[in-house]
Order: sequence, then structure tokens, then C-alpha cells
Amino acid sequence: MQQKPALIIMLKNPVLGKVKTRLAADIGDEQALKIYQELLQHTLAVSKNIQADKFIFYSDVVERSDMFDNSAYKKYVQCSGDLGVRMDYAFSIPFKNEYQHVVMIGADCYDITQQHIEQAFEALANNNDFVIGPANDGGYYLIGMKKWNRWVLENKNWSTATLFDETKNDILSRNGKLFELPTLSDIDTIADIQSHLQLQNL
Repeated sequence: MQQKPALIIMLKNPVLGKVKTRLAADIGDEQALKIYQELLQHTLAVSKNIQADKFIFYSDVVERSDMFDNSAYKKYVQCSGDLGVRMDYAFSIPFKNEYQHVVMIGADCYDITQQHIEQAFEALANNNDFVIGPANDGGYYLIGMKKWNRWVLENKNWSTATLFDETKNDILSRNGKLFELPTLSDIDTIADIQSHLQLQNL
């Protein structure tokens, strides 16, 4: 049976004062919004040529007139609840529609490339049950699975330095086969942007 791949992108609507709040504490809401818009542009660049059906889940409302082409990206609104609940709901849409390899990213990682995403899909095609891209802060910038395993998103300490380790241990304790991508940096604080000249020059 042909494997149907799906890429999920979890986004926040780019609203002043609502994005990159930790960063905004240091550089102000307007500059934080500019950086988030740059991250959205990067997310578009690395996702637009991926050979998969693409699903965007917005935090508040579907943006029909944004940079993401409506004909290329299926658009939804995230459900309410903590991050795990929202991620689980997003995964449920493609899995309930017979997709077998589903990879999820956010818009917080300026280091992610198209090749990282393609590598994630390759990992799932090569008999791995899960693929995760760890982030330097202890979380992850990408997670994918070939079956809808809801437990992998349950009872996790979101936005903490232990998230990746908790998730990895949970998978391995259930004898799941996990592929790890290179560790990259998310953009959450002013320290995170020191080496990203494109963002510093905004």
C-alpha cells in the first residue's frame, strides 16, 4: 500500500503582543512580531517543496490571505487545551484520513531545513515508528509518527528542559523504534538570536 505522507505545521496567528512573548520582554512587541513573521517566511520556504500534503493549524483563526497558499496548505484552527491536546488533535486529522506518515513542525526553529523534514519522512519510511528533532532547550522542533499513538503526547511537561528526554524514554519503554534528527535551536529568547544575523538585522 502506498504511504500517504502529511506535514503538519503548528502556527500562532501573527498578532502584536501575542507571539514570542519571552522575546518581547527583552526587545518589545513590535520587534518580536517582526521576528515571528521572519520565522513564518522561513517555515514557508522549508515546507513549500516538501512532497507531502500539508496541514496548517492556526492558534486562533484560519488566515485565508496569508503567505501560505490555500491550494497548497489545508488550513484548520487548533482546538483548546494544553499543547499536548492541541498536537494530538492536529495529528488526528491526517491519521483519520488514512495518512500513514505524519510529521509535525512549528515555526520557532530558524535552523530547520527542507532536508531535515525530508529526512524525517525517510526515517518513517525506513521502519522507524517515531522521529524527533531535539531542540537545544530540551524540547523538540519536529515530531513524527507512522501510526496515531496518542500516548506519546500525554502526561508530558511541556515547555521544559525535560520534554525530549521524557518523550524518548516513553517511546523506548514501549519498544518503539525512534530516529533522532540533529539537535537544533528554537528562537524563544534574545540569547537564541545571537547567531542568527538575518533575525538580528530586522
